Amino acid sequence: MRNPSPSATRTMPLACLIAGLLGGAMPQALAQSFPVKPIRMIVGLGPGGAADTTARLLGQRMATELGQPVLVDNRTGASGVIAYQLVASSIPDGYTLALVTAAVTTLPFLHTKLPYDIEKDLVPVAVPTSSSHVLLVNPSVKATTVAELIALARANPGKLSYASTGVGSAQHMAGEFFNILAKTNILHVAYKGGAESVMATLSGQVEVTYGSLVASTSLINAGKLRALGITGTTRSPLLPSVPTISEAGLPGYDSVAWYGVMAPARTPRPIITRLNEVIVKAGQTAELREAYAKIGLEPQSHTPEQFAELIRSELAKNRKLVAEAGIKAN
Repeated sequence: MRNPSPSATRTMPLACLIAGLLGGAMPQALAQSFPVKPIRMIVGLGPGGAADTTARLLGQRMATELGQPVLVDNRTGASGVIAYQLVASSIPDGYTLALVTAAVTTLPFLHTKLPYDIEKDLVPVAVPTSSSHVLLVNPSVKATTVAELIALARANPGKLSYASTGVGSAQHMAGEFFNILAKTNILHVAYKGGAESVMATLSGQVEVTYGSLVASTSLINAGKLRALGITGTTRSPLLPSVPTISEAGLPGYDSVAWYGVMAPARTPRPIITRLNEVIVKAGQTAELREAYAKIGLEPQSHTPEQFAELIRSELAKNRKLVAEAGIKAN
């Protein structure tokens, strides 16, 4: 093999330097040009719920900021697994995103094998919103406080039941966490959605449910349901007189639903950063904050790293909760 000429040898470091500079500039240039076509946001639940509403409100603001449409695509089935698998297997270019719910950190412990790994096949982008639920009982239930409900449930083990929107849902986790902390045995009954679970409580099919704040307020004010406590650590502006479950008789209780945006693994970091900045900025606008507040949602400002830590902590919490409660997928 012929040795390179002296002149070629002298030019090699310069060529390497230029290549290095170009290589370092490419990711930044990619982020600056992104997006050049519409973005698709996949939602694993049907239209009308908090996840779908978050995606649509957020998508409108993102489109304004990014200059490209954000199309919401509802892919229901298997508690979101179908949607999350679709995103996990998509091209990692930032044009296909998932709007995930807190239940995404419960699914790994309800199925022996998922077609994706939440920590390996998806990457955190941002947490647009979070929301507490409200612990509701049918007015016929002889409990006007959380402490009274606990006493009633302990005196009648297995005779009270609560409705949720499905196995592994945020409401289901809220109910089982209540059972464990309160040492009660309020039976779980799964329904297909929030409306069905609230109707079951209204009709007396079940005694208890964990309803969405916005959907429950009018029913509470009309005396059709009784509110005992808020699942989060702070009271809701929608129901300021209703205490948190923790302050109303079950110290340490905290169960909050959150909604996150994730992208396929290996999506370039500059694009993840760009999307995070846009989502956080959107949540800080007066228009979106007001729209979120009307439906009981609170904007969040997590960085991708903070979202990753939230996922890790929720996975650890739900692994223990599912095991202790003996939760099984239907």
